[in-house]
Amino acid sequence: MHIPVIDIAPFRTSDLAAKLEVARQWREALDMIGFVIVAGHGLPNDISDDIYNAARSFFAQSLDAKMASRQAQSDGLVRGYVPPLTENVGKTMGLVAPADICESFIVPNLLHDDLWRSGGSAPWPTSPPAFRDSVERYVGAAYALGRTLMRISALALDLPEDYFEAHYQNMSHTLRLVEYPDQPEEPLPGQLRNGPHTDFGGFTILKQDNAPGGLQVQQPDGTWVDVPPIPSTLTINTGDLIQRWTNDRWRSNIHRVVNPPRALTGSARRLSIVFFTSPDDGTEIACLPSCATPPNPPKYPPISAKAHTLAKVSQTYSDRPTA
Repeated sequence: MHIPVIDIAPFRTSDLAAKLEVARQWREALDMIGFVIVAGHGLPNDISDDIYNAARSFFAQSLDAKMASRQAQSDGLVRGYVPPLTENVGKTMGLVAPADICESFIVPNLLHDDLWRSGGSAPWPTSPPAFRDSVERYVGAAYALGRTLMRISALALDLPEDYFEAHYQNMSHTLRLVEYPDQPEEPLPGQLRNGPHTDFGGFTILKQDNAPGGLQVQQPDGTWVDVPPIPSTLTINTGDLIQRWTNDRWRSNIHRVVNPPRALTGSARRLSIVFFTSPDDGTEIACLPSCATPPNPPKYPPISAKAHTLAKVSQTYSDRPTA
């Protein structure tokens, strides 16, 4: 099975037929595997390149320098720098394995959180100087794309195009810059760059590079397929809340980031830019009217978007220091 590639540029036109064709392709892709590679996404290459370069420079610093941007968790959210071997996403699926081989910088709700916008006690790094500006520009562009994906989804699910607008007035969003370091020492048994997991919320927007040791998606038969990094595209996948909303029609598929081949040690550093989207925190996630047709009654009780996400974050960062 391959990951479908869709050009969504026609959706941003006024041509209804073109928009419906994009929605049809979107529906088929998500019905099949829950992952899609998008071209024509409208996120400028220069903005993507700038944040990629800024993140590379940040992670290249000493651990002490990066730790200056670490912040204690006080409200269930994780902000700032997360050092190596702190995350373990497999825990969210009940898996027992060593911590993930990665480090990250996390910016939740930049557009709605006064802490980030004011500077204040936000853990912005001072180096590289362009880091904050690059983050702000990327988040603004990815936020707009996230809302576009919900309009495509509405048509794909036989709903009015603006159906999700009421739930995305203050779209919850988190930027996660992830550095997967080279692996001069062999990982522990069962240890991966990111263990098998599903994403927690709505759609995830991923920019990945072409370094060895990359993203894989689990197929229905339990085998894994690589998600190829295609220049100027983004990878989109559905999260848990989308699965609940669609009554399992669009699956929040299990994926992982594997280790590079041992023979490539010394040239396997990898960087991913991940933008998670979710509906407004107070949104009650209940089965969509177009996804509860006989013989498929609603499978899940309603749940608050924020409650679901915070529970998953707590499992992932169970060793995170609190304030």
